[in-house]
Order: sequence, then structure tokens, then C-alpha cells
Amino acid sequence: MTDVPRDVVPLRFELSSLVTRSVASLYSHLVTRPTGRAVRLGIESQISEIGALCLSILDFGQVAVLDYSCADETVAKLILRYQPDDRPADAYFVARGLAEHHLETIEAVLERHDLALVAELESGPTLLGSVDAEEMEVWTAVERLGRATGDEVAGYLGVRPEEISRPLDSLVRRRVVLYREASGLHYALTPLAADV
Repeated sequence: MTDVPRDVVPLRFELSSLVTRSVASLYSHLVTRPTGRAVRLGIESQISEIGALCLSILDFGQVAVLDYSCADETVAKLILRYQPDDRPADAYFVARGLAEHHLETIEAVLERHDLALVAELESGPTLLGSVDAEEMEVWTAVERLGRATGDEVAGYLGVRPEEISRPLDSLVRRRVVLYREASGLHYALTPLAADV
């Protein structure tokens, strides 16, 4: 198991519960842009209260319906908010409980915004969204190693470190790999989320 950096605070967001609290709905449907906005603002509020590096699990397990506008508001805009250097908090995201009917919708909004998202599927961890072959190969290596330096990732793949520097830097910038400059370690997100 990967050692969790001490400053990572895990948060789990059960999205169907957030819908019922945020919009007073009796249904676990993530539909309409206003619903998505309400859910996203609820997540952002909890992240801001933490005041530390946050690993947020977006649990879709009880979400019956997810439409494009709501996925755009909830997933894409949430990720977009925490990517820039001037982000309001240091947050990473992992999707969990995704069914087949969620995947098409989430993939579409991620690709439209050129975003990526780590997801835990029944078949295993994967990277959703707009990802090229090199990024997927390097992400898979980091995922299998759990944590590693860039040299260790390159060694695992049997290539020179400079051959993976672009995709590895892209994964860190896109916040689907956690990087610690002090140690030079890259962390896969799904092992960090294992107990959340």
C-alpha cells in the first residue's frame, strides 16, 4: 500500500445526498445546470473549510440519472476551478461508483474541456477524458507503482527519464497525479483514496 502523505485530507462526497440537501429533491438525479451548480458549490464550500491538500472522492453510486449540463457544472467546472496556479485550494478528485450510463456523459464533458479525471471502475482504476497514449502509459505506470520518482517511472517503462518528462508533467499539471517537490515523488490517486 502507498504511504499517504501526511498533509492529504480525504473527503468523500456522496453526490445523491448532496442533491437532496442542495436542491431539496427526493430524487437522486443530477439533471439541469442549476442542480449541478448547487452540488458543485456545496463541494467547493467543504473543500474550502479544510484549508489543506484535499483528496475528494466524487461518489456517483446512488446517482440514477446524470445529464450533460449537470455533469458540465458538477464535474468539469469543479476540475477547472482547481487546476490553475491561483486555485482556491489544493484539491484532487477521484470518481467512484460510476455506472455505464454515467461514463458517456462524463467522458463527453471532460473531452470538451480537455480535462482528465481518475476513476475507480469495477474493471479497475482508469483515466477518463482527454488523454493521449503517452499520458495513459505514464499514468498507468504511476498507478501500478503507487508512488515513484520520475526516474523510477522511466525505469519501470524501460525508457529514459527525458522520454516521459512531458507526459508526467502534464499529468501533474492536470492534477491526476500528486507530486511532492521536496521528495520528488509522484503519487497515484487511487491508492491514496483506498480507505475513504
